[in-house]
Amino acid sequence: MIQEAQLTIDLDCLAHNYNCLRSKLKEDTALIAVVKANAYGTSSVRIAQELAKLGTKHFAVAYTAEAVVLREATIKEDIMVFYPQIGQLDRIIEHQLEPVLYTVEIIKAFIVLLKQKNLKDYPVHIKCNTGLNRIGLSQEDLVFFLTKIDASSLNIKSIYSHLGASENLKPCPFTQHQINAFEVVKKTVKELCPTLPKFHLLNSSGVFNYPEHQLDAVRVGIALYGFANQTEWDLELQPIAKLSAPICQIHTLKKGENVGYNQGWKATKDSRIGIIPIGHADGIGRQYGNGVGKVQILGQTAPIIGNVCMDMLMIDLESIRCEVGTEVILFDKNTTAADFAATGNTISYELLTGLNSRIQRVYQ
Repeated sequence: MIQEAQLTIDLDCLAHNYNCLRSKLKEDTALIAVVKANAYGTSSVRIAQELAKLGTKHFAVAYTAEAVVLREATIKEDIMVFYPQIGQLDRIIEHQLEPVLYTVEIIKAFIVLLKQKNLKDYPVHIKCNTGLNRIGLSQEDLVFFLTKIDASSLNIKSIYSHLGASENLKPCPFTQHQINAFEVVKKTVKELCPTLPKFHLLNSSGVFNYPEHQLDAVRVGIALYGFANQTEWDLELQPIAKLSAPICQIHTLKKGENVGYNQGWKATKDSRIGIIPIGHADGIGRQYGNGVGKVQILGQTAPIIGNVCMDMLMIDLESIRCEVGTEVILFDKNTTAADFAATGNTISYELLTGLNSRIQRVYQ
């Protein structure tokens, strides 16, 4: 019997997903495991340790602080930092991290810092913008970098871009536009770069949808955790996380009584309701209240009623025979995080990465 809200992480499912993705790649295509946002709400350290055991040589996170956590946990493999900020470049060097350089300004700042420290051949990655228009060098900036900036202190390990709609069914004009733009990037680099770096373009969905463009490496995030953004691809993967919590109290209400803040739910008949110790502070947002979200109890479905509170939510037990301490499942392998998220008009990424650290993590 569980005592509190917990996220149970199945490491066998993680291994299954890693092997599934690896099977879609050529032997010499590198797999970069993305463990940003606490490994999509699980545990970046534990997931990285397990993936390293499986053979992962390359990791990636969003920000410097995330990478430092891994280094301090003795993760020795390469760690890319996708979005380093200029003020964090010293920490990048201190912890032997590999920054992604995505503006001319940050390139110049990093080169200045390397010269001050008398460092050469420092490993970096270059991000190019091919249409997502989030971060990355434009084609003009790329040419300027390769022709006008003394980059002799840099070891450009890879040049890459990011697809914005890789899960869309083919043919997808936008994705094809990005692929074509990246071909221009590759051509430019081959003409102007004295030492040829690696190239990569694909994310999780891209591995399934565009395997012919896997190039030298792929960056996989959400697929490691069990999702690939299309039903048929999801079937090849196994969600690694189960979110559950115990019923901590049961109320018997009379017809006409209300539940929760602002009297969000009114009993239309004599009712039994269960109180679950998890709320919007834990990442289960208010959008799941008022009958939108559903939970599983002893193989039966119960709706979330009233307004989700900061630390609690309430469910209508109807005729479900249960007691205090009975496990309530919000999502698992059967009703997945993607399924639960969809009821709240969002996606598995947002739900998983929003899970608060006070939810106990359990590994099996």
